[in-house]
Amino acid sequence: MRYRLLGRTGLYVSEICLGTMTFGGQGFWKVMGGLEQDAATALVKQAFEAGVNFIDTANVYSQGESEQLTGNAIKSLGLPRDELIVATKATGTMNETAVNSLGQSRYHLMHELDASLKRLQLDHIDLYQLHGFDPLTPLEDVLSTLNDMVRSGKVRYIGLCNMAAWQIMKGLAISEKNHWARFESVQAYYTVAGRDLEREVLPLLQDQQLGLMVWSPLAGGLLSGKFGPDGKGPEGTRRASFDFPLVDKTRAFQIIDTMRPIAHNHQVSVAQVALAWLLSRKQVSTVIVGAKTTVQLEDNLGATKLELNTEELKALDEVSALPPEYPGWMLARQGQSRATPPMRA
Repeated sequence: MRYRLLGRTGLYVSEICLGTMTFGGQGFWKVMGGLEQDAATALVKQAFEAGVNFIDTANVYSQGESEQLTGNAIKSLGLPRDELIVATKATGTMNETAVNSLGQSRYHLMHELDASLKRLQLDHIDLYQLHGFDPLTPLEDVLSTLNDMVRSGKVRYIGLCNMAAWQIMKGLAISEKNHWARFESVQAYYTVAGRDLEREVLPLLQDQQLGLMVWSPLAGGLLSGKFGPDGKGPEGTRRASFDFPLVDKTRAFQIIDTMRPIAHNHQVSVAQVALAWLLSRKQVSTVIVGAKTTVQLEDNLGATKLELNTEELKALDEVSALPPEYPGWMLARQGQSRATPPMRA
């Protein structure tokens, strides 16, 4: 297992992070995995023994059950706390009958932090993340609350998920102005078949030294190579019953067709090629993988050993390239005049 810095925190995180969305089976979340305690514990054990030191969960996953199963696994396995980095999130609805049981108000976030700590059986969260954007709560109030959490010792670092570049930058500016703890990581959707992040967010992450945690690196299983152009795949798979995240399937299957011979040449799965492409991107801190079985997790972990050569990466980059959009194509044109140093006779 290799390790990468998470933004400017100084923390080294494993380039594979264990996602726990498959843990628990409450309501809607059952389609994600529905794993019970023994299966969840087995995955945590397998990941840790493979060198994974990063676990990501969220309060909303199975309405807290995922956090509870994760905490039980860590405790029952006796995993050393100083060798684990545990991340969780809050924003989503936790109680359908309580009108303030969602969003990013101080009231809700403070309550959910204490609830997450209790379920995880921990005295602090290493990375506490906003699980989206709350348009009703001023960002100043949200960041003030998060800063108080860090100062209290219950949270080490703060991050965010699924925000636009302007929202992220606004948050960073507010924190700098008030000398508050700032966002240190961004959790976002990014795959070889979905490179939209490269337009605005990725340049911002580089400029502001934010760590990138990639979720759904296989596009909800579509990039596993197990689905046909008609959208049909193995029975019981998540994508078969929950067609998410959004993907341009025509482009995706062109990319999969390019990945198949690469996978064949390396004698690995198509999924490993998709993960290896992500791991070749310097901006990526860690790739979150969620598994239902130990076999699936083993295959995903195998991507850390796969090194794609220059020609293979070029082929994947070309087939997955984003179509030009304004102002990107204008910025590239303007930059050409500065690309070559001027000369004088």
